[in-house]
Amino acid sequence: MAKKLSKRKRALLEKIDKNKIYSVKEAVEKVKELQSAKFDETVEIALNLNVDPRHADQMIRSSVVLPHGTGKDVKVAVFAKGEKIDEAKAAGADIIGDDELLKKIQEGQIDFDIVIATPDMMGVLGRVARILGPKGLMPNPKTGTVTMNIAEAVKNAKGGQVNFRTDKKGNIHAGIGKASFDAQKLEENLKTFMEKINKLKPASAKGRYILNGALSLTMSPSIKLDTQELMEMR
Repeated sequence: MAKKLSKRKRALLEKIDKNKIYSVKEAVEKVKELQSAKFDETVEIALNLNVDPRHADQMIRSSVVLPHGTGKDVKVAVFAKGEKIDEAKAAGADIIGDDELLKKIQEGQIDFDIVIATPDMMGVLGRVARILGPKGLMPNPKTGTVTMNIAEAVKNAKGGQVNFRTDKKGNIHAGIGKASFDAQKLEENLKTFMEKINKLKPASAKGRYILNGALSLTMSPSIKLDTQELMEMR
């Protein structure tokens, strides 16, 4: 038996032409019309890339700093030693990692959004890799979260850095702002995100790079994006 749509969902679907491919400008303006939750919903982009993540050279994983941030208050944990601890504090890190924090992570107490570490601390973090890894929180050089430049990494994380990676089917999901952002800021954030995605196209990936793209809010249906326009954002 088909699930009955709620009145709210039906009203939102009526605002979208499901057969239309929207330009980025149209999609951004339309997505702002879909606000229906009592909180400031996240604007999310979803992409299906023509890559095979089973091959290491086609696994896309990186980060990008959005020009207008994500609208999210990001809590940053840092694992470092010596003067790097002071650097992390000065840059605004919320938690400085030590044995006590490792113990909390092992107990499942994770109250941070991103983890940054100096290279010499990765051996220590290996003890909680099985916990942080599946949550996408394990520091990685590709996302700039394993670095000696702790101040810059903390600043980026606080200022709107988005980490992303392809799943097993070549999909990427990311938040690029909030419904309360004006359309121009959302458009600029989306363009910056897509410029990074296009730069990361693997040389071994054949055929059309972006198969599908969609924009949505946390609680809304999705709007189909023009993939050709997305691929031309460089």
